[in-house]
Order: sequence, then C-alpha cells, then structure tokens
Amino acid sequence: MNPAQTITLYQPMLYAIAYNLVRCKQDAEDIVQETFLKWLNAEQEKIQNLKAYLIKAVTNNCLNHLNALKRKKEEYLESIHLPEFIIKIKESNFAHIDLDAYLAGAMKVLHTKLEPLERAVFLLKEVFDVDYDTLHTTFDKKKDHLRQLLSRAKKKLEEEKAKIHFDLPSASSMLEGFKKACQGDTDELIDSLKRDIWFQPENPEKE
Repeated sequence: MNPAQTITLYQPMLYAIAYNLVRCKQDAEDIVQETFLKWLNAEQEKIQNLKAYLIKAVTNNCLNHLNALKRKKEEYLESIHLPEFIIKIKESNFAHIDLDAYLAGAMKVLHTKLEPLERAVFLLKEVFDVDYDTLHTTFDKKKDHLRQLLSRAKKKLEEEKAKIHFDLPSASSMLEGFKKACQGDTDELIDSLKRDIWFQPENPEKE
C-alpha cells in the first residue's frame, strides 16, 4: 500500500482510539494527524507490524497530550493568589465575566488549602463582609475562634505552591450559591458551606 492508502485504511480506527482517550474532536484529529506525520518520517523498513505501530503511537500521543493538559491545570491553580482574587471579585462587574470558569479554579484552591470551617469563614467574611455576630449565629462558634480561623485561613493562602488535587466535586456545588451571594443573597452559599462542614468525617471541635 502507498501512504495515502494506509492513511485511508487506518484513519478511522486511530481517530476512534484518540477520541475515546481525549474526548475532544479537534484534539483527536490533531493527534491522528501528528501520528501519521511521525510514521511518514520514520524508517519504514524497521516497522514490522504497521497496525500495532500506529495504535501504540496514537495512544502514546494521547497520553502525552493529557499529561500536558494536567500540567497546565496544575500551573494555573498554583498561580492563583487568593488575596488578589478577593480584590478582583469585589471590584468586578459580574455581568461581564465568566464566573463558572473564573471561580472554579479559585474554589479548587480553597478546597485544597483550607479546612471546611476555615473556608466558610474566609469566604463569608473576606468576600461578603459578613459580620462576626452573623458568623457566630450561623456556625455556633465564639467570635475569638472565628477570628483565629480567618487568620489561619489567610496564612495558609499565603503559603507558596500548595499541592493541587483535582478530585474535588464539592467545589463546583458552591458556584451557584457564590454567584447569588455576589448579587446580595447569601442564604444558599451559607447552606452549602454549612453542609460542607457538617458532612466531614471528623468535625472540628466545637468552641
């Protein structure tokens, strides 16, 4: 077979493999094209089983692509500086930014670096200026303890390069409540934060 016939024969199979691995049509097409280009530049006489060679090549290219995406996500999350994020949130016109995309990264950082109660106090106090009387009523904690939690949260967020994990489904559940809170209705966010605290296997000691 000539190269054109080989590409016609194997392209559907390689695309199916690539798409099932990367779950993106454009990326899958690019990876298949890259695979064929590498094959065309390879020493053909050394390839004993062309089908196996192409399957292995497209699979490796997909894995390299996914690893590169993961590294980019890690670098992005590590670059988020929460105090600057808070200032930007307070100064933003929320009708003109993509909150779903913008807040998701910050929420993941909060979930990575802070304990549930620290996260709740930090969000409500720093972002929405909820007073300590309300926080005391909401979480049944002494005001001095709430101040300690806020101080501890700020200190953690100032630390450099905390390790990021991506298995954080509870972060996305707070986005709707966060957006409503930005418009003045904090009830849903408070309920979400309280569930986040009470559902932990080990609840912090009540003070």
